[in-house]
Amino acid sequence: MGVLPVNRLLVTMSIPMVVSMLVQALYNVVDSMFVAQINENALTAVSLAFPVQNLMIAVGTGTGVGVNALLSKSLGQKDFDKANRTANHAVLLAACSYLVFALLGGFFSRWFFEVQTDVQEIIDYGTSYLVICCVFSFGMFGQFAFERLLQSTGKTFYTMITQGIGAIINIIFDPILIFGLIGFPEMGVAGAAAATVFGQIVAAVLAIILNHYKNDEVRISLKKFRPEWKIIRQIYGVGVPSIIMSSIGSVMTFGMNKILIAFSTTATAVFGVYFKLQSFAFMPVFGLNNGMVPIVAYNFGARKPKRMMRTIWLSIAYALGIMAIAIVIAQTIPDKLLLIFNASENMMEIGIPALRIISLGFLFAGFDVIIGSVLQALSHGFMSLSLSLLRQLIVLLPVAYLLSLTGNLQIIWWAFPLSEIASATLSAIYFVIIRKKDIQSIQPAANDH
Repeated sequence: MGVLPVNRLLVTMSIPMVVSMLVQALYNVVDSMFVAQINENALTAVSLAFPVQNLMIAVGTGTGVGVNALLSKSLGQKDFDKANRTANHAVLLAACSYLVFALLGGFFSRWFFEVQTDVQEIIDYGTSYLVICCVFSFGMFGQFAFERLLQSTGKTFYTMITQGIGAIINIIFDPILIFGLIGFPEMGVAGAAAATVFGQIVAAVLAIILNHYKNDEVRISLKKFRPEWKIIRQIYGVGVPSIIMSSIGSVMTFGMNKILIAFSTTATAVFGVYFKLQSFAFMPVFGLNNGMVPIVAYNFGARKPKRMMRTIWLSIAYALGIMAIAIVIAQTIPDKLLLIFNASENMMEIGIPALRIISLGFLFAGFDVIIGSVLQALSHGFMSLSLSLLRQLIVLLPVAYLLSLTGNLQIIWWAFPLSEIASATLSAIYFVIIRKKDIQSIQPAANDH
């Protein structure tokens, strides 16, 4: 990571992650696509469950960001013992995270839906779906932990394999378990959850095997293992802001669902469909980030500011390119996208202008996401947190609520591009600050090129 040409290194590390993220986006869409065949209430139930699922993902990925940054930095400093201890803690923290969500999901899932709607069918669908996702989430947390260890050492090709296989299993078993094909019981919405957790468990097992046989830089050994609070603090020093930042998405989604459901359950279903579709734009950028962060962190530890800046500029350029493609698609064929989810005439009437309006902010969002990850890689987690707060809470929800007072549903969607513009402005300011303070102030190593 300190010697290969930057563009080649970034592409080599990112492409497998981009591909795997696209597969992840595909199986999210397939999940909702099959659920939508049951009825619109089933689709709404899955949409209302998203904040909790996003919170689990936030904890898993946020902890992984902290592990990734500390492990990559330790490897850049040639501190292999600390790298191994960090890997051991990644396993411990994944297990603790699972236990928390298994308990919360098992006891509070029905209550979570009852505070959002009084439609009994939606409550029943949602409860069965969410309980399975939480109680069997050990696969998801294990997958996050062991894939991050592979990413930290540049072995992103193997994470593409684990994520790809997990997603393919989910896609295959979705219709089988939802509709009861080839001798399996018809599970309905619960079948979608069962297919998801089954794919995650298989991916986690495969990630463990690949770490054991293919990841020579990091060795996990829980014999005589004792938690070290210093390492945990260092992991969560970067990870907690990332967790909070991602969790803000759960708060935002919950808030938007409350605003939209006052108009109709169909509006909430449209919002859920948007979140599934936008993953095709954002997931590749997140995959790009997963390739970028260890490069930036490694070269920060190795005192190579030129390589850091080249990596950042290239990442911004690629992210803007991905988002530009997404805008063109959303503007030209929104009706075709909605038909994937068996959209009714009412859903089409609400969804077409929604997708067109929201997508106007995608370019700003691409820049926001890259700069936020750069801040995390350089241990400025709270700067990154403030960006997400501005984007999803400070601007988005209040503006959406104020626009909802007009009684015009379509105007509410303008809150999204407005929040992205505000966040992009703050991102640019932060970028100027960290470039001067953290990057240009580094005394470069002799081989920085």
